Amino acid sequence: MNAEVEPRCAWCGAPARPSGVRLVVCDACHAATTYPPPDDAELRSAYAGFYRPPSGRFSGGGDRVLRRTRGLLAGRLDRLAPPGPILDVGCGEGALLDALESTGRVAVGLEQGDQAAHARLDVREVEIVDFDERPGEWAAVVFWHSLEHLRDPRAALRRASALLATSGLLVIAVPNRSSWQARWFGDRWLALDLPRHLVHLPAEALVEGVRESGLKIDRVSYWRGGQVMFGWLDGLVSMLPSRPSLYDAIRQTEARATAMSRSRRGMTVAAGAALAPVASVLAAGEIAAQAGGTVYVEARRP
Repeated sequence: MNAEVEPRCAWCGAPARPSGVRLVVCDACHAATTYPPPDDAELRSAYAGFYRPPSGRFSGGGDRVLRRTRGLLAGRLDRLAPPGPILDVGCGEGALLDALESTGRVAVGLEQGDQAAHARLDVREVEIVDFDERPGEWAAVVFWHSLEHLRDPRAALRRASALLATSGLLVIAVPNRSSWQARWFGDRWLALDLPRHLVHLPAEALVEGVRESGLKIDRVSYWRGGQVMFGWLDGLVSMLPSRPSLYDAIRQTEARATAMSRSRRGMTVAAGAALAPVASVLAAGEIAAQAGGTVYVEARRP
């Protein structure tokens, strides 16, 4: 850590203190920041290759399940947002864009760097210009597990609020640093995802930031953001001898961070199945306590 530069919180800008592996924590808002922040070269390497290969990420029909969940989200956005286009910031491979267009909505996606090559974007440069030049015209702006990847997430939140039309909807889903699983697993928590996740928000900090951007909170959910039970499953499996990765085990061969033999993969998946009842009880408990592994926020521009 560079002693000459005082680390600061990526969310609120206050001084932050070292805590855990490559993290600094803010005593003002309790968000954590990846520090030292990765430079562009490190991020390009972190997103390259296995992270999102063109052939897909998950085995056993996992990509189809992912598209199905994006379809459910698209239906919800179409019901709740006023008429008009919807912007998906961090659109990945474009699953939500496709689902939104199937509802008849105009949908625009933004993706960064090399990841844009795998996104369903036709004229990315034009869309980015539109994003910058159409304040007050968007029916909804979505940050679906993307806000934590941005270098200046608070500025992105303020920008999104300015882009929304009257009664326009902001939807954010991020890992919840104040969840039970985050506290339990610490540096082993799946959703930490260093160095790609640059800010690690507790639910309270996110909600306060949304309010301060001038939006009215409609809903806060600790299960709609997904990944709650799987966060427990992956963490519990990682506590076994040799620390196997369930997340790698359910991914296709070319989408794994580390190589995994067929026998090790089988044993890891079996361990996950055996631990599923425990994970489901823990997930239900943290959701009931409003401390789920992810936090989902819907807010509206007055």
